[in-house]
Amino acid sequence: MNSQDMSILSLVLHASWVVQLVMLLLLGVSVASWAAIFRKLFALKRVKNLNEEFERDFWSGTSLNDLYASAAQNAKNAGPMERIFASGMREYQKLRERRITDPGTLLDGARRAMRASFQREMDVVESSLSFLGSVASVSPYVGLFGTVWGIMHAFTGFAGMEQVTLATVAPGIAEALVATAIGLFAAIPAVIAYNRFARDIDRVATHQETFIEEFSNILQRNLGAHPGSPSGH
Repeated sequence: MNSQDMSILSLVLHASWVVQLVMLLLLGVSVASWAAIFRKLFALKRVKNLNEEFERDFWSGTSLNDLYASAAQNAKNAGPMERIFASGMREYQKLRERRITDPGTLLDGARRAMRASFQREMDVVESSLSFLGSVASVSPYVGLFGTVWGIMHAFTGFAGMEQVTLATVAPGIAEALVATAIGLFAAIPAVIAYNRFARDIDRVATHQETFIEEFSNILQRNLGAHPGSPSGH
Protein backbone atom coordinates (compact mmCIF):
# COMPACT_ATOMS: atom_id res chain seq x y z
CA MET A 1 0.00 0.00 0.00
CA ASN A 2 1.23 3.50 -0.83
CA SER A 3 2.12 5.20 2.44
CA GLN A 4 0.57 8.41 1.13
CA ASP A 5 -2.78 6.78 0.29
CA MET A 6 -4.49 6.87 3.69
CA SER A 7 -8.16 7.26 2.72
CA ILE A 8 -10.67 5.15 4.66
CA LEU A 9 -11.64 3.21 1.53
CA SER A 10 -8.04 2.44 0.72
CA LEU A 11 -7.35 1.35 4.30
CA VAL A 12 -10.29 -1.04 4.19
CA LEU A 13 -9.38 -2.47 0.79
CA HIS A 14 -5.78 -3.11 1.81
CA ALA A 15 -6.58 -4.64 5.20
CA SER A 16 -6.10 -8.37 5.76
CA TRP A 17 -9.05 -10.63 4.98
CA VAL A 18 -9.70 -11.27 8.69
CA VAL A 19 -9.91 -7.54 9.40
CA GLN A 20 -12.13 -7.05 6.34
CA LEU A 21 -14.40 -9.81 7.58
CA VAL A 22 -14.64 -8.13 11.00
CA MET A 23 -15.45 -4.80 9.36
CA LEU A 24 -18.13 -6.39 7.19
CA LEU A 25 -19.66 -8.08 10.23
CA LEU A 26 -19.70 -4.82 12.19
CA LEU A 27 -21.25 -2.91 9.30
CA GLY A 28 -23.97 -5.54 9.02
CA VAL A 29 -24.60 -5.35 12.76
CA SER A 30 -24.73 -1.56 12.56
CA VAL A 31 -27.37 -1.66 9.79
CA ALA A 32 -29.43 -4.20 11.77
CA SER A 33 -29.06 -2.05 14.88
CA TRP A 34 -30.33 1.08 13.13
CA ALA A 35 -33.26 -0.88 11.70
CA ALA A 36 -34.12 -2.13 15.21
CA ILE A 37 -33.82 1.41 16.60
CA PHE A 38 -36.30 2.86 14.10
CA ARG A 39 -38.72 -0.05 14.53
CA LYS A 40 -38.64 0.34 18.30
CA LEU A 41 -38.98 4.10 18.07
CA PHE A 42 -42.19 3.87 16.02
CA ALA A 43 -43.51 0.93 18.07
CA LEU A 44 -43.12 2.76 21.39
CA LYS A 45 -44.73 5.88 19.95
CA ARG A 46 -47.68 3.79 18.78
CA VAL A 47 -48.00 2.09 22.19
CA LYS A 48 -47.97 5.47 23.94
CA ASN A 49 -50.62 6.94 21.62
CA LEU A 50 -52.92 3.89 21.89
CA ASN A 51 -52.62 3.78 25.67
CA GLU A 52 -53.41 7.48 25.99
CA GLU A 53 -56.38 7.15 23.63
CA PHE A 54 -57.83 4.24 25.62
CA GLU A 55 -57.22 5.99 28.93
CA ARG A 56 -59.16 9.02 27.72
CA ASP A 57 -62.06 6.75 26.78
CA PHE A 58 -61.79 4.88 30.08
CA TRP A 59 -62.04 8.03 32.20
CA SER A 60 -64.65 9.69 29.97
CA GLY A 61 -67.49 8.01 31.85
CA THR A 62 -68.19 5.26 29.35
CA SER A 63 -69.51 2.12 31.04
CA LEU A 64 -67.12 -0.78 31.58
CA ASN A 65 -69.36 -3.10 29.58
CA ASP A 66 -69.31 -0.74 26.59
CA LEU A 67 -65.53 -0.40 26.84
CA TYR A 68 -65.17 -4.16 26.96
CA ALA A 69 -67.42 -4.63 23.92
CA SER A 70 -65.35 -2.07 22.02
CA ALA A 71 -62.09 -3.73 23.10
CA ALA A 72 -63.34 -7.15 21.98
CA GLN A 73 -64.25 -5.79 18.53
CA ASN A 74 -60.96 -3.89 18.22
CA ALA A 75 -58.70 -6.63 19.59
CA LYS A 76 -56.23 -6.64 16.66
CA ASN A 77 -55.66 -2.89 16.68
CA ALA A 78 -55.95 -2.32 20.42
CA GLY A 79 -53.11 -1.00 22.54
CA PRO A 80 -51.52 -2.87 25.47
CA MET A 81 -53.60 -1.10 28.10
CA GLU A 82 -56.85 -1.88 26.31
CA ARG A 83 -55.90 -5.56 26.01
CA ILE A 84 -55.01 -5.66 29.71
CA PHE A 85 -58.41 -4.19 30.54
CA ALA A 86 -60.14 -6.69 28.23
CA SER A 87 -58.34 -9.59 29.92
CA GLY A 88 -59.56 -8.48 33.33
CA MET A 89 -63.14 -8.00 32.18
CA ARG A 90 -63.14 -11.31 30.30
CA GLU A 91 -62.01 -13.23 33.38
CA TYR A 92 -64.53 -11.38 35.53
CA GLN A 93 -67.39 -12.31 33.19
CA LYS A 94 -66.26 -15.95 32.99
CA LEU A 95 -66.31 -16.18 36.78
CA ARG A 96 -69.76 -14.60 36.85
CA GLU A 97 -70.99 -17.16 34.30
CA ARG A 98 -69.84 -19.90 36.70
CA ARG A 99 -72.14 -18.28 39.32
CA ILE A 100 -69.26 -17.14 41.51
CA THR A 101 -70.48 -14.22 43.58
CA ASP A 102 -67.71 -13.80 46.15
CA PRO A 103 -66.23 -10.30 45.58
CA GLY A 104 -62.74 -11.37 46.65
CA THR A 105 -62.67 -14.28 44.20
CA LEU A 106 -63.93 -12.11 41.35
CA LEU A 107 -61.41 -9.39 42.06
CA ASP A 108 -58.47 -11.80 42.43
CA GLY A 109 -59.38 -13.55 39.17
CA ALA A 110 -59.55 -10.26 37.28
CA ARG A 111 -56.25 -9.09 38.77
CA ARG A 112 -54.45 -12.34 37.91
CA ALA A 113 -55.72 -12.14 34.32
CA MET A 114 -54.55 -8.55 34.01
CA ARG A 115 -51.12 -9.34 35.47
CA ALA A 116 -50.67 -12.22 33.00
CA SER A 117 -51.71 -9.95 30.12
CA PHE A 118 -49.37 -7.27 31.42
CA GLN A 119 -46.42 -9.67 31.28
CA ARG A 120 -47.28 -10.70 27.71
CA GLU A 121 -47.56 -7.08 26.62
CA MET A 122 -44.24 -6.16 28.23
CA ASP A 123 -42.53 -9.08 26.49
CA VAL A 124 -43.67 -7.61 23.18
CA VAL A 125 -42.69 -4.05 24.13
CA GLU A 126 -39.23 -5.17 25.26
CA SER A 127 -38.49 -7.11 22.06
CA SER A 128 -35.26 -6.04 20.27
CA LEU A 129 -34.00 -4.36 23.44
CA SER A 130 -31.69 -7.27 24.25
CA PHE A 131 -30.30 -7.13 20.69
CA LEU A 132 -29.39 -3.46 21.12
CA GLY A 133 -27.78 -4.25 24.47
CA SER A 134 -25.71 -7.00 22.88
CA VAL A 135 -24.60 -4.72 20.04
CA ALA A 136 -23.66 -2.01 22.52
CA SER A 137 -21.57 -4.33 24.67
CA VAL A 138 -20.00 -6.67 22.10
CA SER A 139 -19.26 -4.43 19.07
CA PRO A 140 -16.27 -2.60 20.61
CA TYR A 141 -14.65 -5.92 21.50
CA VAL A 142 -15.22 -7.32 18.01
CA GLY A 143 -13.63 -4.17 16.59
CA LEU A 144 -10.77 -4.49 19.04
CA PHE A 145 -10.22 -8.08 17.91
CA GLY A 146 -9.96 -6.85 14.33
CA THR A 147 -7.48 -4.18 15.41
CA VAL A 148 -5.29 -6.61 17.33
CA TRP A 149 -5.30 -9.07 14.44
CA GLY A 150 -4.50 -6.30 11.96
CA ILE A 151 -1.59 -5.04 14.06
CA MET A 152 -0.22 -8.58 14.38
CA HIS A 153 -0.52 -9.02 10.62
CA ALA A 154 1.20 -5.69 9.99
CA PHE A 155 4.15 -6.45 12.27
CA THR A 156 4.70 -9.91 10.80
CA GLY A 157 4.98 -8.18 7.42
CA PHE A 158 7.75 -5.96 8.77
CA ALA A 159 9.79 -8.88 10.08
CA GLY A 160 11.88 -9.22 6.92
CA MET A 161 12.64 -5.50 6.60
CA GLU A 162 16.06 -4.24 7.61
CA GLN A 163 14.81 -0.74 8.35
CA VAL A 164 11.32 0.10 9.61
CA THR A 165 10.18 3.70 9.61
CA LEU A 166 6.98 5.40 10.68
CA ALA A 167 6.00 5.76 7.03
CA THR A 168 6.06 1.99 6.56
CA VAL A 169 4.36 1.20 9.88
CA ALA A 170 1.59 3.80 9.76
CA PRO A 171 -0.56 2.33 6.94
CA GLY A 172 -0.72 -1.13 8.53
CA ILE A 173 -1.60 0.28 11.96
CA ALA A 174 -4.20 2.60 10.43
CA GLU A 175 -5.83 -0.31 8.60
CA ALA A 176 -6.17 -2.16 11.89
CA LEU A 177 -7.55 0.84 13.79
CA VAL A 178 -10.39 1.24 11.28
CA ALA A 179 -11.92 -1.94 12.74
CA THR A 180 -12.08 -0.34 16.20
CA ALA A 181 -13.61 2.81 14.70
CA ILE A 182 -16.34 0.79 12.97
CA GLY A 183 -16.96 -1.13 16.21
CA LEU A 184 -17.53 2.14 18.05
CA PHE A 185 -19.70 3.39 15.17
CA ALA A 186 -21.95 0.38 15.71
CA ALA A 187 -21.88 0.46 19.53
CA ILE A 188 -22.46 4.15 20.36
CA PRO A 189 -25.92 4.54 18.74
CA ALA A 190 -26.96 1.18 20.25
CA VAL A 191 -25.92 2.36 23.75
CA ILE A 192 -27.83 5.63 23.42
CA ALA A 193 -30.92 3.92 21.99
CA TYR A 194 -30.85 1.15 24.61
CA ASN A 195 -30.78 3.65 27.50
CA ARG A 196 -33.51 5.77 25.92
CA PHE A 197 -35.79 2.82 25.17
CA ALA A 198 -35.20 1.23 28.59
CA ARG A 199 -36.36 4.45 30.25
CA ASP A 200 -39.40 4.73 27.98
CA ILE A 201 -40.34 1.08 28.56
CA ASP A 202 -40.09 1.56 32.33
CA ARG A 203 -42.54 4.44 32.02
CA VAL A 204 -44.93 2.33 29.95
CA ALA A 205 -44.73 -0.47 32.52
CA THR A 206 -45.35 1.91 35.43
CA HIS A 207 -48.27 3.50 33.59
CA GLN A 208 -49.89 0.13 32.91
CA GLU A 209 -49.33 -1.15 36.45
CA THR A 210 -50.98 2.02 37.76
CA PHE A 211 -53.95 1.40 35.48
CA ILE A 212 -54.28 -2.18 36.78
CA GLU A 213 -54.43 -0.87 40.35
CA GLU A 214 -56.94 1.86 39.45
CA PHE A 215 -59.17 -0.56 37.53
CA SER A 216 -58.99 -3.05 40.42
CA ASN A 217 -60.10 -0.33 42.81
CA ILE A 218 -63.03 0.50 40.53
CA LEU A 219 -64.07 -3.15 40.40
CA GLN A 220 -63.78 -3.41 44.16
CA ARG A 221 -65.99 -0.36 44.69
CA ASN A 222 -68.59 -1.64 42.22
CA LEU A 223 -68.61 -5.11 43.78
CA GLY A 224 -69.01 -3.62 47.23
CA ALA A 225 -71.82 -1.32 46.13
CA HIS A 226 -73.84 -3.81 44.09
CA PRO A 227 -72.36 -7.29 43.45
CA GLY A 228 -72.89 -8.12 39.82
CA SER A 229 -71.69 -7.02 36.45
CA PRO A 230 -69.89 -3.67 36.73
CA SER A 231 -71.46 -0.96 34.64
CA GLY A 232 -69.71 2.29 35.50
CA HIS A 233 -66.85 3.95 37.29
